[in-house]
Parts: sequence; structure tokens; C-alpha cells
Amino acid sequence: CCVSMSQSHVPEGVLKKQKTADKLRETDEAARTALKAKRRQNRREIYKRAQRYSREYHQIQRNQIAQRRIAKENSTFYIPAEAKVAIVVRIRGINGVDPKTRKILQLFRLLQIHNATFVRLNAATIKMLRLVEPFVTYGFPNLKTVRELIYKRGYARVNGQRIP
Repeated sequence: CCVSMSQSHVPEGVLKKQKTADKLRETDEAARTALKAKRRQNRREIYKRAQRYSREYHQIQRNQIAQRRIAKENSTFYIPAEAKVAIVVRIRGINGVDPKTRKILQLFRLLQIHNATFVRLNAATIKMLRLVEPFVTYGFPNLKTVRELIYKRGYARVNGQRIP
């Protein structure tokens, strides 16, 4: 005779939505755990790579010291390897810059005064540095300087976007 309202009726659409949400939650959880494991593995690899670089730099440093000592014992000279990279800083503004020099400064990405870039040294870049010498100063950085500069100001470009 009477229908009791104690049993609540849930619409079919709501049930479908709950089921879909549960599936999405499960897949998201699985993806999250997979990503977490992948990140953990990447961090381990990065740490190992950093250790390997550190050992390599230390070994190079020890070899140089040993070669200097051997040269001193034998009364000869130790000539260290030439630098592979230079840091170039622009020290003069735009007044009186001839077109060739301006183009070289553009190639070095030294568009403003006090800008700095790392330049790989080869015959061509050394000639270019000689041509723009009145407008720039340059030197050969050590590992500590490179590390500090990159940590403070460095960035990478991926698909044209800056990534710190």
C-alpha cells in the first residue's frame, strides 16, 4: 500500500559519474606512483653523475699537481693545457662601434654593457675576440667560478623557453 522512503534511489547518471571518477582516481594514483619511482631513479642517477664528475675533477687536479712536482724535480717546466672556454664580458657601450665589431658582439650575445657569456675557444673565436678586444674583457674561468655563475645566473633553453 505505501512505499517507504528509507531506501534512497541514486540516479544512474550519478552512479556512472562515481564509477568514472573511481577509475580516474586509480589511474592517477598509478601514474603518480610511477612518476615518483621514476623521479627517485633520476635523482639517484644525477647524484651518481655528480659524484663521478667530482672524482674526475679531483683526479685531474691531482694529476696536474703531480706533473708540476715531477717537472720541478727534473728541472724542467710544466705547461698546463690551454683553456677550452673563456668568459667574455662587455665593458664598453654602443658609441663608435663599427659594423663588423657590432656583428661579432651580437654573435657573442653581448648586446649590453656588463653582459657576460661563455665562449668555446677555437681559432675562429680567438680571432673574433682579438677584433672586439677594445669593447670586451675576457679570461679563463676555473671550475669554482663556472659553478658559482651557473648556480646564480645560469639557465637552459628547451624549445625556446628558459628553464632555470
